[in-house]
Amino acid sequence: MQKHPFPIQTTADCGAAVSRRSPLSVTWMRAHPPSSMASLLSIHVVTWNVASAAPPPDLSDLLQLNNLNLNLDVYVIGLQEMNCGIMSLLSDTAFEDPWSSFFMDVLSPLSFVKVSSVRMQGLLLLVFAKYQHLPFIQVLSTKSTPTGLFGCWGNKGGVNIFLKFYGYYVSIVNCHLPPHVANNDQRLEHFDRILEMQNFEAQDIPNILDHDLILWFGDMNFRIEDFGLHFVRESIKNQCYSDLWEKDQLSIAKRHDPLLREFQEGPLLFPPTYKFDKNSNNYDTSEKKRKPAWTDRILWRLKRQPQAAVHTPTLSAPHFTLFLRSYVSHMLYSVSDHKPVTSTFDLELKPLVSAPLITLRPESPRTTESDMLISYSLTADFLSSPWDWIGLCKVGLRHINDYVSYVWVRDNQVSFSDGLNQVYIDISDIRETEDQFLLFYYSNNLHSVVGISTPFKIQPRSFLAEGPLDEAQPQI
Repeated sequence: MQKHPFPIQTTADCGAAVSRRSPLSVTWMRAHPPSSMASLLSIHVVTWNVASAAPPPDLSDLLQLNNLNLNLDVYVIGLQEMNCGIMSLLSDTAFEDPWSSFFMDVLSPLSFVKVSSVRMQGLLLLVFAKYQHLPFIQVLSTKSTPTGLFGCWGNKGGVNIFLKFYGYYVSIVNCHLPPHVANNDQRLEHFDRILEMQNFEAQDIPNILDHDLILWFGDMNFRIEDFGLHFVRESIKNQCYSDLWEKDQLSIAKRHDPLLREFQEGPLLFPPTYKFDKNSNNYDTSEKKRKPAWTDRILWRLKRQPQAAVHTPTLSAPHFTLFLRSYVSHMLYSVSDHKPVTSTFDLELKPLVSAPLITLRPESPRTTESDMLISYSLTADFLSSPWDWIGLCKVGLRHINDYVSYVWVRDNQVSFSDGLNQVYIDISDIRETEDQFLLFYYSNNLHSVVGISTPFKIQPRSFLAEGPLDEAQPQI
């Protein structure tokens, strides 16, 4: 029997323990204790072919909101086959699409902010991060690569977000590859085409294969070869997956393709995620009776380290390691003929950037009377622009355009020096509230937030000092 790509623990050949956490990830964490100089961040990746469905009312299990053992920092969410009818696309162009709105509504109260998104017809890719991380995330580029009809139609292909995350290059790819068991060569060609299109020479961004991390996931549509429908279903029923791994087209392709083999994947300890009758956990009972398959996958690739020549001392590479904590499907959801798949990773890194480019704070007193004075300082290597702006938002913002007031940094400026700048921002329209606020600095050159304040409160207009005769006096 061909050994599974990972040394999973099993009780018998057909007894792979289908747990919510892989035994492999526990082994990795024990074998690689976090460095005292490194930071440990948690990333939750979601892929789901939603088959034109609307969001279900509760996605707590999908997002692991009730898992008290997780303290997530980043969500990466990729959807395929979103409703892309003409009326739906027109509506989503004018307004936020229902899925993006749903995720923002759920995650923003937990301090997650939408960092970036890209959509191509039915493909959607979203990245959320806790607001504390925003000054250390630079969105370098977003890209769509259609591979559908004549190589131009966007019903198939990939969407990509490229980031610098604490100084490291990270590429995120959500894809939808061609279906059907006979189209495996075409699937691999589309995979290669998406990869080849990620060139950014004009933007001074390294080739994607030189990025520190690639997260690649989606409805890859790889199928199970040779075995008949009855054998596959009986194997699933008995949780006997080892024979099915052998005939999984992606696993077979990785044995023969050195580059594809560099993309890692967790053990497939969950049932195939396609194809189900909608609103049930039953595999396809239609006339077509499609054979179940692991079509929905999450892969990752870490940058290759150059080999040192003989007698040449090796330079210590920056510390950047990914640990898989879980790789599971979520049978709870039945709005689609696919089950969603998630991976949770711990990213251990030694930040290459440890201080924000901009440090800013509100000055006291802070009341809703009129203007608020903001002080901010710049690092020596930061190149400011007249189009930079400072936003004021409530804690719990959905995205950076969710501000309640803003000011261009060159407007209302009252003082500046080599180390400190001050500017007024209008807060007269802010209603009295107990909510906390944040200030953030947006760089037009970097297209990213480069500084964020700590949370603070704005006192109401009635915040006045009482005089000796119990008369209200302005607070000075």
